Amino acid sequence: MVARSVDLRGSTKQVICARLGFSAEQWHPIMLEGHLNLHHEKELTDLATHLGTQLLRRQQWVVTAESCTGGWLAQVLTAVAGSSQWFERGFVTYSNAAKTEMLGVDPQLISTHGAVSAAVVRAMAQGALKNSHAQISVAISGIAGPSGGTAEKPVGTVWLAWANDTQITAQVFLFPGNRQEIRYQSVLAALHGLIKI
Repeated sequence: MVARSVDLRGSTKQVICARLGFSAEQWHPIMLEGHLNLHHEKELTDLATHLGTQLLRRQQWVVTAESCTGGWLAQVLTAVAGSSQWFERGFVTYSNAAKTEMLGVDPQLISTHGAVSAAVVRAMAQGALKNSHAQISVAISGIAGPSGGTAEKPVGTVWLAWANDTQITAQVFLFPGNRQEIRYQSVLAALHGLIKI
Protein backbone atom coordinates (compact mmCIF):
# COMPACT_ATOMS: atom_id res chain seq x y z
CA MET A 1 0.00 0.00 0.00
CA VAL A 2 1.21 3.48 -0.87
CA ALA A 3 0.22 6.80 0.71
CA ARG A 4 1.31 10.22 -0.53
CA SER A 5 0.59 13.81 0.49
CA VAL A 6 0.20 16.85 -1.76
CA ASP A 7 -0.43 20.34 -0.32
CA LEU A 8 -1.58 22.75 -3.04
CA ARG A 9 -2.72 25.59 -0.77
CA GLY A 10 -0.89 28.81 -1.59
CA SER A 11 0.68 27.21 -4.68
CA THR A 12 1.18 29.13 -7.88
CA LYS A 13 -1.00 28.26 -10.82
CA GLN A 14 2.01 26.59 -12.47
CA VAL A 15 2.46 24.24 -9.50
CA ILE A 16 -1.24 23.41 -9.28
CA CYS A 17 -1.43 22.75 -13.02
CA ALA A 18 1.65 20.52 -12.94
CA ARG A 19 0.34 18.47 -10.02
CA LEU A 20 -3.11 18.06 -11.57
CA GLY A 21 -1.85 17.20 -15.03
CA PHE A 22 -2.38 20.18 -17.31
CA SER A 23 -0.19 23.03 -18.55
CA ALA A 24 -0.14 26.57 -17.19
CA GLU A 25 -1.31 27.73 -20.62
CA GLN A 26 -4.52 25.77 -20.05
CA TRP A 27 -5.20 27.56 -16.75
CA HIS A 28 -8.52 29.34 -16.54
CA PRO A 29 -10.49 30.38 -13.45
CA ILE A 30 -12.50 27.30 -12.49
CA MET A 31 -15.68 29.17 -11.73
CA LEU A 32 -17.47 31.79 -13.80
CA GLU A 33 -20.44 33.34 -11.99
CA GLY A 34 -20.95 30.20 -9.92
CA HIS A 35 -20.76 27.77 -12.84
CA LEU A 36 -17.97 25.48 -13.94
CA ASN A 37 -15.85 27.02 -16.68
CA LEU A 38 -16.51 25.29 -20.02
CA HIS A 39 -12.78 24.61 -20.36
CA HIS A 40 -12.85 22.60 -17.16
CA GLU A 41 -15.95 20.67 -18.20
CA LYS A 42 -14.09 19.72 -21.38
CA GLU A 43 -11.01 18.76 -19.37
CA LEU A 44 -13.07 16.33 -17.29
CA THR A 45 -14.85 14.95 -20.36
CA ASP A 46 -11.57 14.43 -22.22
CA LEU A 47 -10.04 12.58 -19.27
CA ALA A 48 -13.15 10.42 -18.83
CA THR A 49 -13.14 9.59 -22.55
CA HIS A 50 -9.45 8.66 -22.38
CA LEU A 51 -10.11 6.47 -19.35
CA GLY A 52 -13.02 4.76 -21.10
CA THR A 53 -10.86 3.97 -24.13
CA GLN A 54 -8.20 2.52 -21.86
CA LEU A 55 -10.71 0.39 -19.92
CA LEU A 56 -12.30 -0.90 -23.12
CA ARG A 57 -8.90 -1.92 -24.46
CA ARG A 58 -8.16 -3.77 -21.21
CA GLN A 59 -11.72 -5.16 -21.00
CA GLN A 60 -12.05 -3.76 -17.48
CA TRP A 61 -14.80 -2.05 -15.50
CA VAL A 62 -14.54 0.83 -13.03
CA VAL A 63 -16.54 1.53 -9.87
CA THR A 64 -16.60 4.77 -7.86
CA ALA A 65 -17.10 5.40 -4.14
CA GLU A 66 -17.68 9.09 -3.47
CA SER A 67 -18.30 11.15 -0.39
CA CYS A 68 -17.47 14.87 -0.70
CA THR A 69 -17.93 14.87 -4.49
CA GLY A 70 -21.45 13.54 -4.14
CA GLY A 71 -21.51 11.54 -7.38
CA TRP A 72 -19.81 14.18 -9.56
CA LEU A 73 -17.17 11.68 -10.73
CA ALA A 74 -19.83 9.11 -11.67
CA GLN A 75 -21.73 11.81 -13.56
CA VAL A 76 -18.60 12.78 -15.50
CA LEU A 77 -17.93 9.15 -16.41
CA THR A 78 -21.49 8.34 -17.44
CA ALA A 79 -21.71 11.52 -19.54
CA VAL A 80 -19.35 9.79 -22.01
CA ALA A 81 -21.23 7.98 -24.76
CA GLY A 82 -20.67 4.25 -24.51
CA SER A 83 -19.70 4.36 -20.83
CA SER A 84 -22.09 1.46 -20.18
CA GLN A 85 -19.33 -0.74 -21.61
CA TRP A 86 -16.82 0.19 -18.87
CA PHE A 87 -18.58 2.02 -15.99
CA GLU A 88 -19.96 -0.64 -13.64
CA ARG A 89 -21.58 1.39 -10.85
CA GLY A 90 -21.11 4.26 -8.43
CA PHE A 91 -21.65 4.55 -4.70
CA VAL A 92 -22.44 7.91 -3.12
CA THR A 93 -21.62 7.32 0.53
CA TYR A 94 -21.91 10.77 2.03
CA SER A 95 -22.71 9.63 5.57
CA ASN A 96 -20.62 7.35 7.75
CA ALA A 97 -23.56 4.95 7.92
CA ALA A 98 -23.61 4.73 4.12
CA LYS A 99 -19.90 3.94 4.06
CA THR A 100 -20.55 1.08 6.47
CA GLU A 101 -23.81 -0.21 4.97
CA MET A 102 -22.92 0.07 1.27
CA LEU A 103 -19.16 -0.52 1.26
CA GLY A 104 -18.59 -2.53 4.42
CA VAL A 105 -16.29 0.05 6.02
CA ASP A 106 -15.73 -0.93 9.66
CA PRO A 107 -17.37 1.70 11.92
CA GLN A 108 -14.39 1.37 14.27
CA LEU A 109 -12.10 2.45 11.43
CA ILE A 110 -14.16 5.62 10.98
CA SER A 111 -14.27 6.22 14.72
CA THR A 112 -10.51 5.80 15.09
CA HIS A 113 -9.25 7.60 11.98
CA GLY A 114 -12.17 9.77 10.85
CA ALA A 115 -14.04 9.54 7.56
CA VAL A 116 -11.41 11.71 5.86
CA SER A 117 -8.39 9.44 6.24
CA ALA A 118 -6.15 7.03 4.38
CA ALA A 119 -7.59 4.05 6.27
CA VAL A 120 -11.17 4.89 5.36
CA VAL A 121 -10.63 5.67 1.66
CA ARG A 122 -8.64 2.46 1.30
CA ALA A 123 -11.54 0.55 2.88
CA MET A 124 -13.99 2.40 0.62
CA ALA A 125 -11.99 1.49 -2.50
CA GLN A 126 -11.75 -2.14 -1.43
CA GLY A 127 -15.43 -2.23 -0.48
CA ALA A 128 -16.41 -0.81 -3.85
CA LEU A 129 -14.55 -3.63 -5.60
CA LYS A 130 -16.03 -6.24 -3.28
CA ASN A 131 -19.59 -4.97 -3.82
CA SER A 132 -19.37 -4.67 -7.61
CA HIS A 133 -18.16 -6.53 -10.68
CA ALA A 134 -15.45 -3.97 -11.46
CA GLN A 135 -11.71 -4.52 -11.58
CA ILE A 136 -10.68 -0.92 -10.76
CA SER A 137 -12.03 1.43 -8.11
CA VAL A 138 -11.57 4.93 -6.79
CA ALA A 139 -12.70 6.36 -3.46
CA ILE A 140 -12.95 10.03 -2.46
CA SER A 141 -13.51 11.51 1.00
CA GLY A 142 -12.75 15.08 1.97
CA ILE A 143 -13.68 18.38 3.53
CA ALA A 144 -14.94 20.70 0.80
CA GLY A 145 -16.04 23.43 3.20
CA PRO A 146 -16.77 26.13 3.87
CA SER A 147 -17.09 24.61 7.36
CA GLY A 148 -16.02 21.29 8.85
CA GLY A 149 -12.27 21.84 8.82
CA THR A 150 -9.97 21.43 11.81
CA ALA A 151 -6.34 22.32 12.49
CA GLU A 152 -5.38 18.74 11.68
CA LYS A 153 -7.71 18.43 8.67
CA PRO A 154 -8.40 21.89 7.25
CA VAL A 155 -10.95 22.67 4.54
CA GLY A 156 -9.49 21.39 1.28
CA THR A 157 -8.20 18.13 2.77
CA VAL A 158 -9.20 15.33 0.42
CA TRP A 159 -8.11 11.70 0.59
CA LEU A 160 -8.31 9.55 -2.53
CA ALA A 161 -7.61 5.85 -3.02
CA TRP A 162 -7.34 3.78 -6.19
CA ALA A 163 -7.46 -0.01 -6.13
CA ASN A 164 -7.33 -3.03 -8.38
CA ASP A 165 -6.80 -6.70 -7.63
CA THR A 166 -3.06 -6.29 -6.97
CA GLN A 167 -2.56 -2.86 -5.41
CA ILE A 168 -4.14 0.00 -3.52
CA THR A 169 -2.75 3.53 -3.45
CA ALA A 170 -3.92 6.36 -1.22
CA GLN A 171 -3.03 10.03 -1.52
CA VAL A 172 -4.02 13.12 0.45
CA PHE A 173 -4.41 16.52 -1.18
CA LEU A 174 -4.83 19.96 0.38
CA PHE A 175 -6.73 21.78 -2.36
CA PRO A 176 -7.15 25.56 -2.45
CA GLY A 177 -10.35 27.36 -3.39
CA ASN A 178 -14.03 27.36 -2.56
CA ARG A 179 -16.30 24.32 -2.17
CA GLN A 180 -16.90 23.87 -5.88
CA GLU A 181 -13.22 24.32 -6.74
CA ILE A 182 -12.16 21.76 -4.13
CA ARG A 183 -14.71 19.27 -5.44
CA TYR A 184 -13.62 19.89 -9.05
CA GLN A 185 -9.95 19.32 -8.19
CA SER A 186 -10.93 16.13 -6.37
CA VAL A 187 -12.70 14.76 -9.45
CA LEU A 188 -9.77 15.79 -11.65
CA ALA A 189 -7.25 14.06 -9.37
CA ALA A 190 -9.45 10.95 -9.22
CA LEU A 191 -9.52 10.72 -13.03
CA HIS A 192 -5.76 11.13 -13.33
CA GLY A 193 -5.25 8.39 -10.74
CA LEU A 194 -7.62 6.02 -12.55
CA ILE A 195 -5.73 6.52 -15.81
CA LYS A 196 -2.42 5.75 -14.10
CA ILE A 197 -3.48 2.64 -12.16
